[in-house]
Amino acid sequence: MIFQKRPQRHPLEDGEFKPKDHNCQRVKCRVTGEFDMQLTQEPFHLELPSVANLRPRIDNSSDHVIVVDANDTAIGTAPKLEAHRTGLRHRAISIIIGDRHRRILLHRRAAGKYHSGGLWTNTCCSHPRPGEHASEAAVRRLVEEMGISCPLAFMFSMNYRAEVSNGLIEDEIVHVFGGRFDGAPIPDPIEVSDWCWKPFGEVEQDVDARPDSYTIWFRKIRNEFWSDIVVSLYGRGPGVEPKPSTA
Repeated sequence: MIFQKRPQRHPLEDGEFKPKDHNCQRVKCRVTGEFDMQLTQEPFHLELPSVANLRPRIDNSSDHVIVVDANDTAIGTAPKLEAHRTGLRHRAISIIIGDRHRRILLHRRAAGKYHSGGLWTNTCCSHPRPGEHASEAAVRRLVEEMGISCPLAFMFSMNYRAEVSNGLIEDEIVHVFGGRFDGAPIPDPIEVSDWCWKPFGEVEQDVDARPDSYTIWFRKIRNEFWSDIVVSLYGRGPGVEPKPSTA
């Protein structure tokens, strides 16, 4: 196993993340001034090349992930596949995109993915690279995987450890971001085999009825954070209730 250790440091100690304005290409998105999400921080929007320029960046199997301790402090790096084979705790990102009709954008993982192939999940799931802020990774991977560039905002973080397919183990501290977008994505077929817009209530019911059709982390998001996500994306009002605890 290759494991590169580095001095402990907080991921944001180099300074506060400072966004720049950007006009989207190929995909329609809201500019920051029109962004009306009720989230925990101001939306950011990185200055990125066009979607077309980022699309050739497809194979991320050789990427390294950021290995972290229980407090999400970076303590080293490791190859992505090695981290999942050995169950090293590492930093991850998930993105949840809603539209004006109160629908969530779901995607089905391509069958050839290294784990959880063929399962439905939230809009985008990935990992920041060493030296990359989670917020930067969220913007980058949303473009690379789904062909969408739009303002995002941090909502919450969560930790889970679980066995997934192909003998791999997920042990992640996940930074979850939310955004609003109206239109059709342009997904990378190597990453995504299908996608759909679905009302939050229908997703809630389907995950509860057919949990094995969804990824482990998305089931955790639905079970523990669902009503918070709806409030973050759309504000308070008639919404989706959290799943009752079975404990």
